[in-house]
Amino acid sequence: MEASQIYILISLVGFLIITILMIFLRGESKNKRKKIITPLTSLAFGFVLTGIIFSSIKLVGYSLMGIGIVFAIVDMVERLRLG
Repeated sequence: MEASQIYILISLVGFLIITILMIFLRGESKNKRKKIITPLTSLAFGFVLTGIIFSSIKLVGYSLMGIGIVFAIVDMVERLRLG
């Protein structure tokens, strides 16, 4: 196996573990409040995903990911103020 294949395998295993933990811990939540995905969250996710897709052009990829992270932080701050 090459180094890149090992890195992808480790990432997939980590993602699988996080997914399994979220599924099992979801039922134990005492607060059953629904978490709605806001338009700003969707926009942030889209920018980060687009940044990953265009990561071969480093300036564009990192810029798009940075914009997505900023939108995600703004969304978190808005939710904390409202919640």
